[in-house]
Amino acid sequence: MIQGSIVALVTPMTEDGAVDNVSLKKLVEFHVEQGTDALVAVGTTGESATLDEDEHCRVIKTVVDYVAGRMPVIAGTGANCTREAIRLTQRAKQAGADACLLVTPYYNKPTQEGLYLHYKAIAEAVDIPQILYNVPGRTGCDLLPETVGRLSQVENIVGVKEATGKLERVKQIRDLTGEDFALYTGDDATSLEFCLLGGNGSITVTGNVAPRLLHDMLAAAMRGDRATAEALDAKLTGLHSSLFIQSNPIPVKWAVAEMGLMGKGIRLPLTWLTDDCIEPVREAMRQAGVL
Repeated sequence: MIQGSIVALVTPMTEDGAVDNVSLKKLVEFHVEQGTDALVAVGTTGESATLDEDEHCRVIKTVVDYVAGRMPVIAGTGANCTREAIRLTQRAKQAGADACLLVTPYYNKPTQEGLYLHYKAIAEAVDIPQILYNVPGRTGCDLLPETVGRLSQVENIVGVKEATGKLERVKQIRDLTGEDFALYTGDDATSLEFCLLGGNGSITVTGNVAPRLLHDMLAAAMRGDRATAEALDAKLTGLHSSLFIQSNPIPVKWAVAEMGLMGKGIRLPLTWLTDDCIEPVREAMRQAGVL
């Protein structure tokens, strides 16, 4: 089971929106050095919605090659078309990814039965560990604990990223799935409590900016050391909030660029962080000791 600080990696781009492989390698090396436990390549934070399929799969393969076995690589392969999600998942397996992360279909708002059949079809089509991803604030549908419980019985489905911030779901899902099913939070602000309640880690945006601190906080929480986890998280609370001051990944890409790890590139319809939001992000970075 992949556990701990799993960074939802930003996709570095040049100012004209092209993928920047030089900076991508720099980011991979940064996370290896900082103790990040795993990387998600081209998740939603990695602007999966605006990369075409070939670009998407090239970035996955590039991250796998750069990591070179030093940590697990999880590929973002979700889509609101089941056939497309299967195709992306097949290509991620061919690229050498260790697992796949599949966001719930967005906009078309499937029923719980539709969600079940969507994920079941992908799991039956591609033999690779697959992690469900529930973020209703971005997708318009909520993958309920009961449906996660059903899906946990499907071969190849090994965990869920639960990004609602509803801490009661840790116990609800655990009771329906068992100890071998991985529970990850996708909500940085509640990641400390999520892991103290028995979660297996965080698929994190904050970890792009303060990876060592985030790793150490989650490790303390997962071993039940509340005092240490709270002391470390106190330095991260500003990032947990300011990195969402505008739509993700706008603020986090600005922060990573400010750290000198990549240039100022993002794809429309997203735009660069506006001047009025810069100081809150910068102050949060100071609080976390990364400037």
